[in-house]
Amino acid sequence: MNDVNAAAGIAYLSVAELTARYRDRSLSPREALAAVLERIDAFNGAVNAFRFVDRVGAMAAAEASEARWMNGAPLGPLDGVPASVKDIVPVKGWSTSYGSSVLAETGTAREDAPSVARLREAGAVLLGLTNTPEIGWKGVTDSLAHGITRNPWNLDRTPGGSSGGAAAACALGMGALHIGTDGGGSIRIPAAFTGLFGIKASFGRVPSYPASAFGTLAHIGPLTRCVEDAAVMLNTLSRPDARDWYSLPYDGRSYTEGLENGVTGLKVAFSPTLGYAAVDPEITALVRKAAEALAALGANIEEVDPGFDCPQEVFHKLWFPPAAYRCRHLTDAQRKQLDPGLQEIIEQSQAWDLTDFMQATQDRAALGTHMRKFHEEYDLLLTPTLPVTAFRAGDEVANDAHSRWTDWAAFTYPFNLTQQPAASIPCGFTADGLPAGLQIVGRMHDEATVLRAARAYETVHPLAMPEEPMNER
Repeated sequence: MNDVNAAAGIAYLSVAELTARYRDRSLSPREALAAVLERIDAFNGAVNAFRFVDRVGAMAAAEASEARWMNGAPLGPLDGVPASVKDIVPVKGWSTSYGSSVLAETGTAREDAPSVARLREAGAVLLGLTNTPEIGWKGVTDSLAHGITRNPWNLDRTPGGSSGGAAAACALGMGALHIGTDGGGSIRIPAAFTGLFGIKASFGRVPSYPASAFGTLAHIGPLTRCVEDAAVMLNTLSRPDARDWYSLPYDGRSYTEGLENGVTGLKVAFSPTLGYAAVDPEITALVRKAAEALAALGANIEEVDPGFDCPQEVFHKLWFPPAAYRCRHLTDAQRKQLDPGLQEIIEQSQAWDLTDFMQATQDRAALGTHMRKFHEEYDLLLTPTLPVTAFRAGDEVANDAHSRWTDWAAFTYPFNLTQQPAASIPCGFTADGLPAGLQIVGRMHDEATVLRAARAYETVHPLAMPEEPMNER
């Protein structure tokens, strides 16, 4: 274990630290990869973060990167940086399972998804595929095909989901950069439960292909151990790809520029409940303290709710039918092999018709308009990321008062409906040692201000990582 902990000194390096050491030749990409693989070998069995690790391909990529660094010709700031991909994002030559046995691809992918292609072009070392529930349908990470993924801060608890494998890997130094997806909170939920930074950029900022069954709710983005790493990663992921006809025009923006500009003068709304959510008092206290910290850094904080009703029913009508569509080709026997909860939402979706869908679409549009107007006055909105701390691994819900994961994710999915940029940054620990998250929501297309605020908070409250998985205390 001492050797593994020693490897953490390398495995936990940031992108800037890694590339600085590659440049001065005090560390090589192969040595960095070896440290990460050592962490995977030691701890993946405990947390079940990776479904697949491509050791041969990763070593070949690290060797190629090392040659570029030795020749003084790296491809950019991600060259040689270890990265993972969520197991619903295709990687050329790898088989995508979508967290399922019945929905898994029978062969290997013939092309990279845009986010994977951009990382590969930048010289990142692709490690493997991280675990997800079937088709990423829920806010925790377990599947009949690949088992339960666990939280490094407490192995009895969930890391959240659906990018829970990416989060568990990130927190334990199994790679610096992690591609997650977020259709209702699936980057921000595990970031909050595991003490990481994760950002869902504006819809279309990161090109996606093939198109998600969940349509314009679905985003792709970074999970990292610091804000700057996410900004550097977003610079790469946001590069254009013609395969995504929804993608925003590429503006060449660097999200590291202005990252240190702070929050002085920003007008920021703070809503502890969004006007409708029940929140654990410990989390409320931690998030309020985080808002006060941003005020001390110069932000003008006003406690105010954005003024919309809980949109859970709207989200369900736009989330459950696509899940049914994604599974439409399955036989009755195959359908019975799906996650029971996934079967339930597919069944529930059968009660809704086209009129219900169109009404939900109109309600979504109204919510989006409402938030556009709200952000005419406020630069940012602060909320808890989640109203609860990580609960028992393998469960979909936190307690008996909940029936679906959306009951405890009431702060995340509204901003998939509105398509705004939203991030989660850790804001402390509860008495039982579990992380809590602060959600920072920005106006549409303004990822830069979200990242600035997160970085400002991080400067006074740096992220902390577990050196190794922890048991119940």
